[in-house]
Amino acid sequence: MHDQFALAEIAAEYILKRTSLRPKIGLVLGSGLGGFADALDNTTRIPFAEIPAFPRSTAIGHAGQLVIGESGTVPVAVMQGRVHLYEGYSAQEVAFPMRVFGQMGIRSVILTNAAGGINLSYQKGALVLIRDHINLQGANPLIGPNDDRFGVRFPDMTHAYAKNYRAAAQEEASTFGMTIHEGVYAALPGPSYETPAEINYLRTIGADLVGMSTVLEVIAARHMEIDVLAISCVTNMAAGILDQPLSHQEVMETGERVKNRFEALLRAVLPRMDVER
Repeated sequence: MHDQFALAEIAAEYILKRTSLRPKIGLVLGSGLGGFADALDNTTRIPFAEIPAFPRSTAIGHAGQLVIGESGTVPVAVMQGRVHLYEGYSAQEVAFPMRVFGQMGIRSVILTNAAGGINLSYQKGALVLIRDHINLQGANPLIGPNDDRFGVRFPDMTHAYAKNYRAAAQEEASTFGMTIHEGVYAALPGPSYETPAEINYLRTIGADLVGMSTVLEVIAARHMEIDVLAISCVTNMAAGILDQPLSHQEVMETGERVKNRFEALLRAVLPRMDVER
């Protein structure tokens, strides 16, 4: 197995040489949600393919580049797109960008995703702050020998999602009259969408949302004591709730529709996270 710490250091060094900015907050933009990075100032764009050891995104709706720039006065590192288990990557590879963020000196991240709504009070286009997760991906990026330079062998996941960041996001959302929910995200490996029976099972065990990403990244981030805010966009109601088939096109179209609200929330929350840290 390669030395992930050394590889993350090399990748971080490469990125920081390309820009004079020193971001303390990293963002990962999920399916159809990559537009936020296009509105940043003083940007440097680096395709994932150019970053040493960095995994390359193959999913539709994922641009596959890292954008360093400023949102107002806050320097940020923004991943337009991510990689997933279903693309054939290992859990360690999926989490590797979080390792690189850590080596860049980033201490807070915002992770976003497109998710299926299980909770019947959600509607298509709802924004949901993740307050906890259920990992059903059958994988964990910490399996294998522990590298103490990253973190402890058995990291605590009681507060995987920072309560103060969620409170800040709620406050900012209310200032522009936006309703924002909180919920539990279940992660499955994909790439097939879930069956109605699986959705029924997920509701029974306490999941409000379902998706194929985010959780492995959160585990790696918390291992390094990076604080996490995670926001899901409900791009479709999960299987069996509405009597219609699910499609990736619907995911992309809903992402496009909520784009302005979503980006406004990110812009408002970033300065708060900069202070809260």
